[in-house]
Amino acid sequence: MNPSELAKREVLILKADGKRESFDQDKLRFSLLHSGASEEATEKVITHIIAELHDGMTTNEIYKHAFSFLHKISKHVARSYSLRRAVMDLGPAGFSFEKFVAEIFKAKGFETLTDQTVLGGCVSHEVDVVAWNEKKLIMVESKFHNELGTKSDLKVVLYVKARFDDLKDNVFSYGGKERPLDEGWLVTNTKFSSTAIHYGICKNMVMIGWNYPEKGNLQDMIEEEGLHPITCLNSLSVVNRRALLESGIVLCSTVKKDLSLLKVLHEDKEKVDAIIKEINEL
Repeated sequence: MNPSELAKREVLILKADGKRESFDQDKLRFSLLHSGASEEATEKVITHIIAELHDGMTTNEIYKHAFSFLHKISKHVARSYSLRRAVMDLGPAGFSFEKFVAEIFKAKGFETLTDQTVLGGCVSHEVDVVAWNEKKLIMVESKFHNELGTKSDLKVVLYVKARFDDLKDNVFSYGGKERPLDEGWLVTNTKFSSTAIHYGICKNMVMIGWNYPEKGNLQDMIEEEGLHPITCLNSLSVVNRRALLESGIVLCSTVKKDLSLLKVLHEDKEKVDAIIKEINEL
């Protein structure tokens, strides 16, 4: 099917949650461009996908085609595209993303707890991640978005800043001692608006987005520690992916260290071997 034919009729694709929606070139284009693909490479991938497109095609099949074709053009961009999609697939709720952020801090030598209720100077607050070591106590607000185009804007940053200001008026018992809050972090899997970034810089806030700041962003942190989420695994079905996530398992490395975790999947040996092989390749 060529682009002009596609424009004349609706092609329904199957999403991971079982819902059907019209194929949208712009969504795929946006995803590729924001993974670092050039405009030329992006259009080549889209042309390739359109040639393979058919009613009932799954989003995972589209991703595999796009990734395979992109890998021939640029391995670096293909890796970025794959990883960003995998983090997005930790949704639709933000709970698994909170666990994933906690794992990043663990890899950096912190102890962590998620979903904490702590008392500030005036009111109590629900904190997504608390991370601490001997030197620092960090509290994290994680903002998970299901769509790449969704940004954390100025309202979000103002709200988070007010919460951390209140929390800095109290002391907390983590790591076996009473201690003040050293840093408050705002972490998102997408982007910040330009106004939010301007305000954050002005107020000296720690803000981490997929590609913000230029160094030390979320993608950098994930790649530095080799933290591949289980949503990277194409051999893992959507149902079993959800079963692992609901059990609090978000990393491929966690499964690799304890292969007995795969027993919960009730898959045959051949399927389990395929999953293990893919984890080892990652």
